[in-house]
Parts: sequence; structure tokens; C-alpha cells
Amino acid sequence: MFGRSTRPVPFNPYGRRRSGFRLPRWLVLLLLGTAAGVAGVIIVQERYLPPRLSAAASVKLTAAFEQAEAERLRLKGELDATAKRLETSLAEKKELSDDLAASRVTTTQLRDDVSSVVASLPPDPRGGGGVEVRAGRFSVKAGSLAYDVVLSRDRGAGKPMAGVMQLIVVGEGARGTDVSVPLKPVALSIGSHQVVRGSLPLPDGVRPRQATIQVLDRAGGKLLGMRVILVK
Repeated sequence: MFGRSTRPVPFNPYGRRRSGFRLPRWLVLLLLGTAAGVAGVIIVQERYLPPRLSAAASVKLTAAFEQAEAERLRLKGELDATAKRLETSLAEKKELSDDLAASRVTTTQLRDDVSSVVASLPPDPRGGGGVEVRAGRFSVKAGSLAYDVVLSRDRGAGKPMAGVMQLIVVGEGARGTDVSVPLKPVALSIGSHQVVRGSLPLPDGVRPRQATIQVLDRAGGKLLGMRVILVK
């Protein structure tokens, strides 16, 4: 009654059917690891890291950073300018120090030269009072008596000695008569030698011919030295 089928029957000794598609095991492990990593990052960010900034907070933070950076650049510029000024000041200070040292050397040389010149001058013919008037020069300029006087003390003199120089001019007065007029005393500090320069006003109409130099220990005091010199 029934006809037989001619189709072949597959032989499956295990009695199971094969599935159509299976993911590779390595790909499944990779996906699981990626998912676990993402979850871990999210958990760490939410629980342990500071909260993420909002857009407004980010803008504010960026503005604050830019302002701080501008301030840093400004301060750096001021620091560079200050450092440059300091370098210039140090260079000027060094130059002044060098000039001062050179001036001291020059002053010492001049002092030695003056001492040599004073030593070569003829002695005061009226010496003996403690101070010698070694040389003097007088001239009349614009109604004043200009003077250059060289004084010296004994070689064994110690610290500078205070005193005054009194000039007494003798000449022709305004009425044509001879007059003798004392001028204002000049304060002195005499060491081993002293060069005194300056000028003193003359009385109106007085034309001096000579000047008497008096060295006193004080105004109107003891006479320490004296010399008369012509006025040119």
C-alpha cells in the first residue's frame, strides 16, 4: 500500500543537531572584558573621582586659567625689566667704584705732588711761630681780593690744627690816601701743609698794593705766622 522513500537518512550517532551560528570564544571574552572595563571606569568616576564639570563651569575655569596666564606673563615681564634695571645698576655701581678708586689714586698722587712742591718752596723768612707762610699770590678781580696762600707746619706736626688767616690790605683809598684795611678772617684747618684759595670783598674804592698774611690760633688770638706779599 505504501511506497518507500528513496531519500538518504543522515546518520547522527550523538543524537544532536548542529546549530547554524556560534560566536568565537575569544570574541565573547573580549566583549565581556570591554564591558567590565567600561563599567569599572564609570564606577570609579562616580565614587572616587571629583564630579565632572558642567559646560558653564568649564568655561569659567578656562577664563580663570587665561586670566592667570596673562597675569603670569605680566609678572614675568616686570621681573625681567626689574632684573635688567638691577643689572644696569650693578654695572653703574661697579663703574662708580672704579672711578672712585681711580680718583683716590689720583688724589693721593696730587697730595704727594703738592707735598713735594711745598717742600721745594723757600722757607718763610719770618718762620718760628709754628706755621710758615711759604708762598702767596694776590690779585684784584671785580672788587674782590683773590688769594692763593701756601702754609706749612713743622715736620713733627700731628693732627690738623684749627686756626684763622687774617688778611690786612694796604693801599690807596677812595680819597687817594693810604689806608690799611683788615678783611674778614678765613677759618683754617692746617695739617702738614695747606693751600688756601678764595676771594674776599674789598671796601669800595680801595686799591690794594700789598697784603699782610697773619695766621692766628683764633680770631684776635696768638700769632702763629706772618708774611707780607705784593698784590699784582
